[in-house]
Amino acid sequence: MAFIARAATCLIWVLPQSKIRPARLTLLNTRNMGSKKRASGMARRKAENRADTDEESDDGIQKLENEHRKLEEMTVKELKAVMKDARINVKGKKQELISALGSFFQKQEQGAGEVRAAVIPSEENKNKGRSKLPPAESSSGKSRTSAKVYKRHKGSIKSEIEDKSVSEASVQISSETAVPEIAGVETFEEPWTVLAHKKPQPGWIPYNPRTMRPAPLPDGTDHVKIMSWNVNGLRALLKLNGLCTLELAKRENFDILCLQETKMQDKDVEEIKKRLTEGYDDSFWTCSVSKLGYSGTAIISRTKPISVSYGLGIEDHDSEGRLVTVEFDKFYILCAYVPNSGEGLKRLSYRVEQWDPSLSSYMKELEKSKPVILTGDLNCAHEEIDIYNPAGNKRSAGFTIEERESFQKNFLSRGFVDTFRSHHPDTVAYTYWGYRHGGRKTNKGWRLDYFLVSESIADKVHDSYILPDVVGSDHCPIGLVLKL
Repeated sequence: MAFIARAATCLIWVLPQSKIRPARLTLLNTRNMGSKKRASGMARRKAENRADTDEESDDGIQKLENEHRKLEEMTVKELKAVMKDARINVKGKKQELISALGSFFQKQEQGAGEVRAAVIPSEENKNKGRSKLPPAESSSGKSRTSAKVYKRHKGSIKSEIEDKSVSEASVQISSETAVPEIAGVETFEEPWTVLAHKKPQPGWIPYNPRTMRPAPLPDGTDHVKIMSWNVNGLRALLKLNGLCTLELAKRENFDILCLQETKMQDKDVEEIKKRLTEGYDDSFWTCSVSKLGYSGTAIISRTKPISVSYGLGIEDHDSEGRLVTVEFDKFYILCAYVPNSGEGLKRLSYRVEQWDPSLSSYMKELEKSKPVILTGDLNCAHEEIDIYNPAGNKRSAGFTIEERESFQKNFLSRGFVDTFRSHHPDTVAYTYWGYRHGGRKTNKGWRLDYFLVSESIADKVHDSYILPDVVGSDHCPIGLVLKL
């Protein structure tokens, strides 16, 4: 496979068309356009040799393009060799490699189209035009960078957050927030593509949704696309000019959206619904009545459900607006915002001895009639791979041994599958980054948001993914594509 050229690689994000979901990823091999002028004869000869290699590469790529079926016959080792020689930064299982190469060849045939660009610098140019954000640290301690095109949105957000090892009742963010756009662009990093972990294990890899998601399902395949997002205050999010829930709907074309930590009051719901749910006729909200402007969950759907219920049916658990259950023909979906154990772990015993067992029993009762999907901020980083600094957070809310054992005992051991971890067993990915230390810029985060599904439908999960590029909250959205 040595005929593949060592050229710079551009990742091209093709916007989803109306009949295609999720967004497709293609790879475009290009010549290096940013090389410095060679001052010496030796440098000029190297440039000529590189050009000769590129010409040979074009012939090789064309040859392989005409034989797409041979990709299936190649071994993983051979596929990785092609990727390495072409400097295509893709990791994953065999089908993921094949999908990326197939998309690469398809793009060669179809041309550019409508795109969002994300550039990974070549070795020669990676020190040119670096992002203004500080580089994330790899497991070896060396800086690596991968740059994305973003538009900047300058703003100030005030939001009261429930404690996740942050003692302040409120935080002030005055920063340049990265918001995905097409025009008016500046270069920013994609820190989630760099392995960020204090104690990385052999075989662990960073999560890159551009290269690690499967190809979209074929047209006509019956499926549902569900998204979940802890918005950390919905009114504050809607004030942003960037990517909020309406724009997320356009980009992802989801069928169901689950929200947590809306911080709404009942009197505000109708007004917010008019602004939020354009194109989605059914939405169901529950708000905290014990503490106003706190907690709160919602489910927004383009399909009318069979039934809706709120809470667990237990008075001690149902005053904070933490659970909405919606029944559809083939499954129940539960949107949950699990109680945080809090500063000083003052609610730890309540969470692991009362809330978790009650929620688990409720789910098992529903499961008697049809499969169950639980999604939301479950406030637990289950394993060491799910948190950047496991050793430093042994007694932090969300990573105590009590919470992790409760998560295992009440959910995973009772037949509910962590869909993301099932599809990505060795992938480091986070969904929450604390504001206080700027964790998002260096990808020092926690995976607290989940889709758990009944074992009976686990094999129907086509994709379980994370969207770390979507900002506006201290959490990012997560998604699930389920074949029906």
